[in-house]
Amino acid sequence: MRKRVLNELNEGTLRGRRVLVRVDYNVPVENGRVTDDTRLTATFGTLEYIRQRGGRTVLLSHLGRPKGKRDPAFSLEPVASRLRELGVSVAFVAEVRGAAVKRAVDSLAEGGCLLLENVRFEAGEEKDDAGLGQELAALGDVYVNDAFGTAHRAHATTSALPSAMRAAGKPAVAGFLIEKELKFLGAALERPERPFAAILGGAKISGKIDVVEALLPSVDALLIGGAMANTFFRALGLEVGKSLVEPDRVDMAAELMRRAGTKLLLPVDCVVAAEAEAGAAVSVCARDAVPADQRILDIGPASVARFRERILEARTLLWNGPMGLFEIAAFAAGTLGVARAVADATRLGAVTVAGGGDTAAALEQASLAGGITHVSTGGGASLEFLEGRVLPGIAVLDDA
Repeated sequence: MRKRVLNELNEGTLRGRRVLVRVDYNVPVENGRVTDDTRLTATFGTLEYIRQRGGRTVLLSHLGRPKGKRDPAFSLEPVASRLRELGVSVAFVAEVRGAAVKRAVDSLAEGGCLLLENVRFEAGEEKDDAGLGQELAALGDVYVNDAFGTAHRAHATTSALPSAMRAAGKPAVAGFLIEKELKFLGAALERPERPFAAILGGAKISGKIDVVEALLPSVDALLIGGAMANTFFRALGLEVGKSLVEPDRVDMAAELMRRAGTKLLLPVDCVVAAEAEAGAAVSVCARDAVPADQRILDIGPASVARFRERILEARTLLWNGPMGLFEIAAFAAGTLGVARAVADATRLGAVTVAGGGDTAAALEQASLAGGITHVSTGGGASLEFLEGRVLPGIAVLDDA
């Protein structure tokens, strides 16, 4: 299903109108300062489009998990400050609803921008409260969702609010960031240029079993790394020492390997250590020679070379999840090696899509984020999209 996008509204629809924009400004804040503004700048295309056409922009976002209570540690005021430093002229009101918010919205000039306080300060946000949705809907004339990272959540600002807007005959459309996400993720799933390869990593097979099930029929190669590979090793009858394993998923892993056949590639060697900490003594061993007192913390160099070969053959490539504990330098080589291979595949003309917070962080760590066709801003949302699930924050928008 295709959804109407912001630039498909009739010319002049935005001028003077109050445009409620749901953004994902759930960014890291330390000592009152934003330390990574990737999610902020990702929305600038949408914000500038509205500003140039005289819209009066009201930004809605969450930050952290304040659990429906006002907590200064999760205030969006530092986000407003960082937006101003980045050149966005934005006012801030330390409320989500009420008279102060209405006054601030009413005073917005054409082309003006206002950021409301953390929507999760309201208990009704995560409950998809209809009353909160209706109260916020009364503040706007147009609704734009540009928060792909929360599109898989049926919350008040992603579900009840646009539902109330549409019920009142007001448009509810996708912003340019969501349009881009749907374009690249959708194209990879629906019409990939072949060979089509997927790389899955991370801690647990249980968290990605639905993605594996959804991708298996369509991919030409499925590369498995990270701790989730350990469960496959156990299914092969291999010992994995003290490594993380999901015993209740071993039979599932065996069945997946049977169905996948030669499509599925597992690591052939591992980086191991007694403890998952910086400074630990590190060694490389074959996957069938893991010492009983060691744990697998990364894929080894032979695995990186094997994965690289298949990655460079791909014309469409999806990557979700690191190959090891990349936050510690001693266990980062596998993930960084895969990142370099994906960037090289991109240079060779492949369409490459990376999803998940850890994957994006690894690409940033390798200074390669700009070398990928598309780095998704949605972790859980991108996974659920790849699983084929309906995302509530997308489904509620106007059809094209």
